[in-house]
This record gives sequence, C-alpha cells and structure tokens, in this order.
Amino acid sequence: MSMKRTNVYADPEDLAIIKEAAKRRGISEAEIIRQGIHLAAMANRVWDEPLFSRTFEGSGRTLPKSEVRDTVAEAVRREAGPGSGSGSGSAA
Repeated sequence: MSMKRTNVYADPEDLAIIKEAAKRRGISEAEIIRQGIHLAAMANRVWDEPLFSRTFEGSGRTLPKSEVRDTVAEAVRREAGPGSGSGSGSAA
C-alpha cells in the first residue's frame, strides 16, 4: 500500500502518550498515528449501504431486551428454514 505524507499539529501530551505506547508495544510512533488516522477515517466514513439491511415491523415503542432477543431469534430461525436450527434444549 502506498502512503502519502502529511503534517499534523498535535497536543504535546498526546504525543508523549503515543511515544510511551510505541515503546511499550515495540512499534513506531508513526504506526500508532496511522492506526489512529484509520480509526478516525472509518468513524467518519459514509457508507453506500446501511449497516443493517433487515427491518422488523413493530409498534414503535421501545422493546425490552428479552423481546428484542426473541424477535431476532425468530427471524433467524425463519431465515434458516426448518431442520437447520440447533434446537431449544441445551445441556447445563
């Protein structure tokens, strides 16, 4: 992968933390900064497609955690088809 050089102003305290982390991890400071840039880029990326393509019909009210879990599990069972599930029994 080719890289492009850029200059960035950074807080001296942040640079000190990066320097310490690079030494502790045995990698270059530049590598930590590249990782940070990548995380920032991905956090601000606009995706062409939605992260979740499934939608569920509902009442518009906030569901309790158990109802969300049951609704998703039922959708997965329907999508997987008969005979492909792991069954409802489990060994304790």
